[in-house]
Amino acid sequence: MNKETDRVDLSNEQVHWDLGSSQSYGQYLHLEQLLSAQHPVSHEHDEMLFIVIHQASELWIKLCLHELTAACEHIRRDDLGPSFKMLARVARIQNQLTQSWDILATMTPFDYSSFRNHLGKSSGFQSYQYRMLEFMLGNKNADMIRVHAQHPQIHEALQRTLLAPSIYDESLRLLSRRGYDIPREYLDRDFSQPYTADKRVAAAWLGVYHNVKEHWDLYELAEKLVDLDYKFQHWRFSHMKTVERIIGYKRGTGGTGGVSYLAKALELRAFPELWTIRTSI
Repeated sequence: MNKETDRVDLSNEQVHWDLGSSQSYGQYLHLEQLLSAQHPVSHEHDEMLFIVIHQASELWIKLCLHELTAACEHIRRDDLGPSFKMLARVARIQNQLTQSWDILATMTPFDYSSFRNHLGKSSGFQSYQYRMLEFMLGNKNADMIRVHAQHPQIHEALQRTLLAPSIYDESLRLLSRRGYDIPREYLDRDFSQPYTADKRVAAAWLGVYHNVKEHWDLYELAEKLVDLDYKFQHWRFSHMKTVERIIGYKRGTGGTGGVSYLAKALELRAFPELWTIRTSI
């Protein structure tokens, strides 16, 4: 320690790097491939920001899918402890995704319009990972996978997720196994169809909230799901406001209504009964 400056002096330390016998940081993360995946189609400065934001978002969504898949499996096994950590992690990732819109919002309408025409019909609407995420949360719509019909592997993966129980379906099955009265038609249904709220399901969740000490883990699961839905709404809202700020009410590049399409998505509730019962608690 240098007493005069009160700083650590590393000048005499010996640091040995032996990269020949083990993989390096860059090799482990495949940074050569990752950092060479940005290919602007224009010469406009701000297009790099646009590409990086969306590529980073896809990586975060990939991690969300990884965590939700494992959380569903733990709920199926009635092993809720690990699922809580996974769901909490997804909620933190959603915070990160929401903050990314703040960065993109530094792009002005002029900045975006300078390269927008170069994007053709490419659109976030075509993100198959985002669609898979919505399916896992219960927002099922078979029409949404048609855009991927020309990509068999992607289409098949989306079809599997569409047909599988969502995390909410798995949670209702768990409630039933724990003795709560969940209607049979909600336990064994066509999971490719959108979920519709039911007063009997609401009554079951209300029973959990009225018996928190007895069923603390089910109560914790409910609150983790609410947090997930809450953060998802924030993410959607930030997306909508960022689009409104940059392109106003123009149509989206993929043919959607832009802001109007995103505003309609704000009405969606992944776990509706967990919201309606709050008035009765």
